[in-house]
Amino acid sequence: MSFVKLEKQGHVGVVTIDRQEALNALNSQVLNELDAMIDQVAADDEIYVMILTGAGRSFVAGADIGEMKELGSIGGKRFGVHGGSVFLKLENMAKPVIAAINGFALGGGCELSMACDIRLASEKARFGQPEVGLGITPGFAGTQRLPRIVGISKAMELILTAKTIKADEAKAIGLVSEVYPAEELMDKAMEMAQAICANAQIAVQQSKRCIRMGMQADIATGSAFEAEAFGVCFGTADKDEGMGAFLEKRQEKHFQNK
Repeated sequence: MSFVKLEKQGHVGVVTIDRQEALNALNSQVLNELDAMIDQVAADDEIYVMILTGAGRSFVAGADIGEMKELGSIGGKRFGVHGGSVFLKLENMAKPVIAAINGFALGGGCELSMACDIRLASEKARFGQPEVGLGITPGFAGTQRLPRIVGISKAMELILTAKTIKADEAKAIGLVSEVYPAEELMDKAMEMAQAICANAQIAVQQSKRCIRMGMQADIATGSAFEAEAFGVCFGTADKDEGMGAFLEKRQEKHFQNK
């Protein structure tokens, strides 16, 4: 791939979008490569957790305006459906995804970060949905994910004013979990990824599935999803190992992911 790279560090797959001449802006090729990379990570049994980041001083500065400028209504809709489907695939991947947001996360970049499960930011990160200032709406589900994450009023404010916010404000409104000095960001993301890797992966993936499905359902339906996942885990060898380690008061666990 030209713009999307994978580096495996133990059970963690670090995926980097590297189109630095355009601040990692998302054009059709980058979206296609990201789509293929999600499939590759999902299929790799040695990868338990994915970290997504950007090369250089940008996470993803947005969708490629040069490409979008030439599109009409049909082409614009097609481009939105394309990006939206890739982001939805990322969100629905069984494995957890941590966004390590190192710089600009604007427009499509902010939307990409919101499709990840956990968002960690550098102090240099900047967030925003500036699309209305370009004469368009957010196109990769920004109008849907942002209010679910930060609430309707704050999402309306950010989208309708097109303003950019700093990392500390992003944390204050719940858009990101933590903010770190730039030089610590990847180490902190890796530390969190390894903490997830140390747990029973069937339980990790079932927990992610329950949260994702439950956020789109009423509490009764969400609780039914959880009961099903709870039962699935009780049929695993990892449940026996985890509970056995607790009862035997031993720190070391030998999860087999089955």
